[in-house]
Amino acid sequence: MTGTTSRRGILKAAAALPAAGGLPWRSARAQAANTVKIALLCDFSGTYRDVTGPTELACIRQAAAEFSNRGFNVDVLYGDNQNKPDVGSNLARQWIDREGVDVIVDGGASSVALAVNDVVRERNKVFLNTSSATSDLTGSKCSPNTVHWTYDTWMLAKSTGGATVRAGGDSWYFVTADYAFGHALERDTATFVRNAGGKVLGSVRTPFPGTTDFSSFILQAQASKAKVIGLANAGSDTVNCIKQASEFGLSKRGIKLASLLMFLPDVHAIGLQTAQGLICTETFYWDMNDRTRAFTQKMRPNVSVPLCMNHAGGYAAVLHYLKTVADMGVAQARASGVEAVNRMKAMPCDDDCFGAGQIRQDGRKLHPSYLFEVKKPEESRGEWDYYKLLQTTASDEAFRPLADGGCSFVKT
Repeated sequence: MTGTTSRRGILKAAAALPAAGGLPWRSARAQAANTVKIALLCDFSGTYRDVTGPTELACIRQAAAEFSNRGFNVDVLYGDNQNKPDVGSNLARQWIDREGVDVIVDGGASSVALAVNDVVRERNKVFLNTSSATSDLTGSKCSPNTVHWTYDTWMLAKSTGGATVRAGGDSWYFVTADYAFGHALERDTATFVRNAGGKVLGSVRTPFPGTTDFSSFILQAQASKAKVIGLANAGSDTVNCIKQASEFGLSKRGIKLASLLMFLPDVHAIGLQTAQGLICTETFYWDMNDRTRAFTQKMRPNVSVPLCMNHAGGYAAVLHYLKTVADMGVAQARASGVEAVNRMKAMPCDDDCFGAGQIRQDGRKLHPSYLFEVKKPEESRGEWDYYKLLQTTASDEAFRPLADGGCSFVKT
């Protein structure tokens, strides 16, 4: 699936036509030269649809709409990567080569994002990664054309994994999605577990995409006698694992589930009765402060699932890019993706979703991370009121230190 929208509505476009019915006064060529094209590439039909997809598209459209009077045009395209690297990279290449797209947003599954990362660098465009998790994007696979917004596997491992070990979960077994994201999340979490004195008793790899029945994998993890089963997956895979683990009564046997990447729409799908007590890490929660509540109120008429950090990341990353375009000018911003990203790094970030922040030399966007516990049903005050805050990790501590990433173009 592919599509396109514009921040200029149909009525506004019609109003711009001459009353006598001639051609618009501005030529198509001039219009194109003053237009930046942004394409959302993510999952619109599969495992990650609810945590990216239509809701993230609505948030990106909102960012574009906020620049409707800044002297340039913004076109938003979108497409389904089907969680396949070849599909995602081919779509990105076609968008850039045939449609003149300047920015690819999201990327989706980490395997797709790594492939798109190469395409964007080859063509010197901009890649705003907002939901792909692998920390390799600011490490061994870093690119001067890429900004990694929202979260990554190192941050999740430190926050959720570290908290679980401190609470006594010192023996682990991983149920891991068998692709780049799952491998990176297992790797980074296992490192934190071992460094804290814990043990990793083993892991099992689950097909991705390709299964909704995780019963045999959960039973294999249970048989390991580990205190903690680490779910190195996301989206509907995490939802299915938690539901099936509940059916087996794992929590009653004293086995802790560590949901290493869980989003508010997942909690919504699972229900508080089953999800209560689980801990997870996000970098955005709608009820954190007045600014996040105001943003959520603005988006509520346009979304059908609870907002999570991926949705917020799409809005915030595009908003900061458009601020950069306004600062540089359209022609200069479009001429070089590297220069546009360099200007993004030089400008301080500030938005209603993440507050003040900055983009580091390796492309890592820095902001706090929050460790949450899912509320009990009787603790919830109403719709979407699912989290209680346990811990905040400051932006300068939440992500892997710059010197430890191994990014090839970082000057130390």
